[in-house]
Amino acid sequence: MKKILLFGAGKSATCLIRYLVRETASRGWELMVAENNLTLAQSKIGNATHAKAVGVRVEKEQEREFLIRETDIVISLLPPALHSLVAISCVKWKKDLLTASYLDSTIKALEPAIRENGLLFLGEMGLDPGIDHMSAMQLIHRVREQNGRIVAFRSHTGGLVAPESDNNPWHYKISWNPRNVVMAGSAGARYKENGQVVSKAYEELFENNGEVAIEGIGRNLNWYPNRDSLPYISLYGLDEAETFIRTTLRYPDFCRGWNSIVQAGLTDDQIVLPGRGRATPGPEADQLSFRGEDGPVAVVGNSITFADWSAPILPYVNADNREQLAFLGLFDNIIIPSQARVSADVLQYLLETRLGREPQDRDMIVMLHEISYTVNGRLYEDTSSLIVKGENTLETAMAKTVGLPLGIAAKLILEGKMKRLTGLHIPILPEIYEPVLKELADEGICFEEKTAAN
Repeated sequence: MKKILLFGAGKSATCLIRYLVRETASRGWELMVAENNLTLAQSKIGNATHAKAVGVRVEKEQEREFLIRETDIVISLLPPALHSLVAISCVKWKKDLLTASYLDSTIKALEPAIRENGLLFLGEMGLDPGIDHMSAMQLIHRVREQNGRIVAFRSHTGGLVAPESDNNPWHYKISWNPRNVVMAGSAGARYKENGQVVSKAYEELFENNGEVAIEGIGRNLNWYPNRDSLPYISLYGLDEAETFIRTTLRYPDFCRGWNSIVQAGLTDDQIVLPGRGRATPGPEADQLSFRGEDGPVAVVGNSITFADWSAPILPYVNADNREQLAFLGLFDNIIIPSQARVSADVLQYLLETRLGREPQDRDMIVMLHEISYTVNGRLYEDTSSLIVKGENTLETAMAKTVGLPLGIAAKLILEGKMKRLTGLHIPILPEIYEPVLKELADEGICFEEKTAAN
């Protein structure tokens, strides 16, 4: 009997767990969902007789390895910082591992051991990264089959609110980890444009954003560059491309409002707020004061209001963003939560409470690839677009597109239907992406492709 072990039962795991419950039941397999919050895990598996929820502290080696050694394949939907713990134990007990996160240096360092033990570790197997890789490589390989030379490649992905649930001035609602929303772009970005490497600092990302039109959305979207695109140039085999960029999509109003928040430094996660403890190491954080239009705003102890905290944004407030910032609660004379230690904590609280979703709200995933290439001297433009809407606040488009690729890949590996690979991979090989994309289409996640000749 095949056994699948899933670590994590959070927001992104809902649709994955439902898929695995269905598929394991039809095959007589077993599913175990391991989660720090046992009640949450139990709620996700329901009354499935072949599935079990178990409480686990993944940081405890004995607890996680007790589970890993008894399974056939492991999926981790834990916070990215915890993947390496699971990965080390999977190598020790010779188990395949799938994650939806970017591969970090710790997991990359395990590659020789993964290969020597004949294991398959498949990372970046969610939405972005994940479905973006698979669908892009399918297009790229198709162009290669025509002996085409790719001139430019642009890939855009966004987790948005569906138009029918869009009822706030940010045109955004939280559908994934709110801390990731707060810190998105904080490392800056690099990409290639017209043959030149472009580097952008965090403070530049939400200014003068690019724009795309996608049929079915009803309005144009803005994009900002996503992390460091450059390593994917060689992974995608596109060294000849003059332009290569991976981006994040947002509605234009979001970028405008968020830019003012970034410029004011309100996303900072290092400097401790006054009266909330001292940063170690760091400046004399308890002496920090907030600056308003007329100078520093005195703040005593824990009596910091949202208006006190947001004072640095006052120079950036204008007629275009005032409504947004007020809606988010930046100007409220209410004491900030006692557990907030840094500015990013306050902002995360506001996002969760002011941009949360109602039970009937639907989110939306949008993806667009744009490829320019030449065949026999003629220029072609290929586009491939994807729009996925969620059902409700549990079965979200984000949960579908992050979770289903992991579940499908795990099933295919256990059934021997994916050509046996070993080592550390992301889904850029046909033997990975072809069967996964095929089943994703069966699940309603399919792309619309168009070609234009110039």
